[in-house]
Amino acid sequence: MKGIVWDGKEASVATDLQLRDTRPGEVRVKIEAAGLCHSDVSVLNGTIQFPPPVVLGHEGAGIVTEVGSGVTNVAVGDHVVLSTLGNCGHCAQCDRGKPTFCRESLGKLSRPFTCGTGEDTKKVFQFANLGVFSEETVVKATQAVKIPDEIPLPAASLIGCGVLTGVGAVINRAKVAHGESVVVIGVGGIGLNAIQGAALSDALPIIAVDTNPAKESYAKAFGATHFICPDGPDFDLVEAVKEICPNGVDYVFECVGSTALIKTSTELLDWGGTVVMLGVPKMGAEASFVVANMYNDKTIMGCRYGSARPQYDIPLMVRLYQAGRLKLDELVSQTYPLEEFNKALDELHEGKLARGVLTLG
Repeated sequence: MKGIVWDGKEASVATDLQLRDTRPGEVRVKIEAAGLCHSDVSVLNGTIQFPPPVVLGHEGAGIVTEVGSGVTNVAVGDHVVLSTLGNCGHCAQCDRGKPTFCRESLGKLSRPFTCGTGEDTKKVFQFANLGVFSEETVVKATQAVKIPDEIPLPAASLIGCGVLTGVGAVINRAKVAHGESVVVIGVGGIGLNAIQGAALSDALPIIAVDTNPAKESYAKAFGATHFICPDGPDFDLVEAVKEICPNGVDYVFECVGSTALIKTSTELLDWGGTVVMLGVPKMGAEASFVVANMYNDKTIMGCRYGSARPQYDIPLMVRLYQAGRLKLDELVSQTYPLEEFNKALDELHEGKLARGVLTLG
């Protein structure tokens, strides 16, 4: 079968991938659609140091083709959205509704794929417990969440990472309340979902920040009330935000992964305000801030995967979409066949996309 494999130097379409048999507690899924996320790009540029060879992709949706023994939550033929968590489902943290705290959900480098034949056969990792830039994958049953068959799979695929991370950061982690003020720095896939999460929470104002002026239309379509486009290194973002909210804002969501912007974010806060870090800087990067800026009960908050509970939050996102309150179709700027991965990557870098989606069905 085909898939996008990163060998440590380049990502290319492999045509000789094989997938091992499904084990107890696992499901095999035929991938129909997979979103291209900046976390995949972070593997390519070394920001995320993931061992090669690896099948990329961690935002996927498809159809269950096989279930292992003991699996009861999905059946063959079900349409599913896949979660990156891979949590065990039975530890104390899973039991208390905090699967992102499950120790089984992070750092387990599974290798269900092989590539090549004969003596040249190599085991291949799956990125983020998924590896959905492939025609099929095998995942834990806890990672597969059934959705209605009528939900378009290209749009549904984006729920598995970008939507859960952005919307979840606002609703689950920060718990933004009605009328509170929000700044979102970086209007990419995560930022757009943080914006629409803030809109779902009735935040006001919702100030989007991006250096690409073309992102203004996206930001406002997803719920931003203001758009700020810094036009050079001397631009004073703090002053620009305080022209709108003189005392600062209640929440800043940093979606770029810039340590300098994390510091700037602390300077945007009102008393009692919170910075939520969503962007991923290079491994080992350290951020600094002026300590005096953090008095008056200000907070810097980490957030992993939107503090999501996939088996609860994915169906909730689907219901919000069906009710016309969550934008999914609008996130899909363009679809590409697997062979056009590099074109999708180029257009992502050029800022042309909210999300590009690879279609494999």
